[in-house]
Amino acid sequence: MQQQNQPIGQSMGQNQAQIMQQPPNIVSSKDLLYLTDMLSWNLNASKKAHFFAAQCTIPEIKSELERVCQMHETHYNKILLHLNKNQQPMN
Repeated sequence: MQQQNQPIGQSMGQNQAQIMQQPPNIVSSKDLLYLTDMLSWNLNASKKAHFFAAQCTIPEIKSELERVCQMHETHYNKILLHLNKNQQPMN
């Protein structure tokens, strides 16, 4: 009950985590699973959009599906670029 009577800055300031100035040099297993999921989602969405664009006969919809395909492909490549950016060769 006493916490409710304290000013917000005092009660919440003690529990807040410090903001990282720079990301760590390692990737946790949980982060790796999430990155794998993001790559899978973007690749799957790109493939589906490409498939449906090939099946579509309405030019406006076909064009939009091709744009969606390109967008997901770009996101996929950006994620790979970030992952490979700081990769060090193994000897």
